[in-house]
Amino acid sequence: MQQFTQSRTPQTEDEIWLTEHFPVFTLGLNGQREHLLNVGDIPVVQTDRGGQVTYHAQGQAIIYILLDLKRLNLSSQQIVSFLENAMIQTLADLQIIACAKADARGVYVENKKIGSIGLRIKKNGCYHGLSLNNDMDLTPFKFINPCGYANLEMTQLADFDVKIETSILAEKIAFNLIKELQ
Repeated sequence: MQQFTQSRTPQTEDEIWLTEHFPVFTLGLNGQREHLLNVGDIPVVQTDRGGQVTYHAQGQAIIYILLDLKRLNLSSQQIVSFLENAMIQTLADLQIIACAKADARGVYVENKKIGSIGLRIKKNGCYHGLSLNNDMDLTPFKFINPCGYANLEMTQLADFDVKIETSILAEKIAFNLIKELQ
């Protein structure tokens, strides 16, 4: 993502990457190690995205966006809202009512966090993106203060009896994000 953003030109097309990760904690640029409570054998990777600490693993849809914000005439706040809206719409399509919180960015269902956002803006481009919890072991979130918030409860689609392959979920989020960007 860093190389793509560094080498992009005004003619470089935007990209959206869909992926899953092996278990890993990621610590953002503002990440404070005091939010790592008991990580055990799970690796901690320092990243250059915004935000504090989060957890990634299989069963979580990860969408990386590599966008030229200048060409799209978007601010960082607008792209964060678009990412939140894409997750909220995807959840609504699956009959789950979700919302965003201006004071704690991300997406929440019944006051539990289901979707996180972390971005990096550089050279008028943004990269990194979002993660939406689908069907995974949420226990490692208890080993950190997710997003820097002590006692923040996490949830996932499986908690609401929604069964969907993570790759299909990621495609649905990407589809809704593209609609937001048009």
